[in-house]
Amino acid sequence: MYNRLKKLALKIVPKKFLLKNEHTFRSIYGFAYRGSKHNCAICDKGLNRFISLPDGDDLCPFCGSRSRTRHLYDYLIKNDLVKGDVLHFSPSRSLYRVFKKMRHISYITSDFEDEFIAEFKYDITQIPREVNSFDLIICYHILEHIPGDQKAMQELSRVLKQDGSCLIQTPFKDGDIYEDPTITTPEEKLKAFGQEDHVRIYSVEGLKTRLLKNGFSEVQEVAVRKDALQGFSESTFLIAKK
Repeated sequence: MYNRLKKLALKIVPKKFLLKNEHTFRSIYGFAYRGSKHNCAICDKGLNRFISLPDGDDLCPFCGSRSRTRHLYDYLIKNDLVKGDVLHFSPSRSLYRVFKKMRHISYITSDFEDEFIAEFKYDITQIPREVNSFDLIICYHILEHIPGDQKAMQELSRVLKQDGSCLIQTPFKDGDIYEDPTITTPEEKLKAFGQEDHVRIYSVEGLKTRLLKNGFSEVQEVAVRKDALQGFSESTFLIAKK
């Protein structure tokens, strides 16, 4: 039902109007999901259930957050990492709305493909910022799209402050990193990497090793256990430091 309504709305309503009034539309649609069985970690709404997506993920009807976004927010808040100067690549709208209201941080957002709400259009392989600019960098589901990912890692390290944290997540698989520059068409990429615009699939250990070779001195793996109450599925991300 949710996906059918979303496709219909995108066909008949201008995208800019939808984005501007998203909160209102979600509040109306989400009324049927109100309850006390679950709780969204981001918008703090009580729910009787999350929206089940075709890929098996759980979506909050009120803020539109996926489980991986709720993982991220929950971890950032509990570990007091949202402070100082923050750089967020291709932010989800749910996190953008929350972080933009925080007056104690300088929140800078970037999206190179104009698919997300962002103030800047930074090339992640050539970030136009000074050395040691950011206390926190959020780089979720970005690197698997970047052909020159090692250059991007060097840039993330360069602009991260000495005591800062860079949170990174990509799709993961077992074994080694799989990439093949001869795979170029969307159809080939979908078959090989799982999505039409991906250029590789990382393994956790492979990504750790590559980060350590490209400017970072410490990489910690964080595995989040499933939490049905807040709509969390199993998830893994990395925290890289200089």
